[in-house]
Amino acid sequence: MTAPTASTRIPQGVHHVAYRCRDAKETVEWYEKHLGMRFILAIAEDRVPSTGEPDPYMHIFLDAGGGNVLAFFELPTQPAMDRDRNTPKWVQHLALKVDSMDTLLATKARLEAAGIEVIGPTNHTLFQSIYFFDPNGHRLELACDTGTPEMMRRLDEVKWAMLEEWSQTKRAPQHARWMHDGSPLDA
Repeated sequence: MTAPTASTRIPQGVHHVAYRCRDAKETVEWYEKHLGMRFILAIAEDRVPSTGEPDPYMHIFLDAGGGNVLAFFELPTQPAMDRDRNTPKWVQHLALKVDSMDTLLATKARLEAAGIEVIGPTNHTLFQSIYFFDPNGHRLELACDTGTPEMMRRLDEVKWAMLEEWSQTKRAPQHARWMHDGSPLDA
């Protein structure tokens, strides 16, 4: 398979990612207080623009940095929020990038001081991260890149072989075991 080029790739970037929230005001205040994300836009409608069906909502947008936007919908007439019970809680999450380990550790301390339970830092070899939940039950990850150009090059070399093996066996390929067992990069 040929990798897409800039001329064949359709998206230019992520416009926004949207989740549901229980309370729009609570959500804005939580993200501003704990992650310093600026509230940039609110849209409220009584009908869904794409379908025309009646369903009042509040749609809020937060600045996630780097031109990225995190959005939420409050849907007061819909059944209470729930999650996909067939998917483990650790799978569905939003990972946000931070600039340094100092920022990661300082944010962890600030969250814990506010009574928010935090897991980590977890060392993923290429990055370290912390995990916690927002007031809506969405799992968030803050990640700090720690991988080297050589690590990224090595992973790039084996990505298609790993995917093909996984596709056939549904078992974890060992092409990059160095990431998890501490073996040398050239093993």
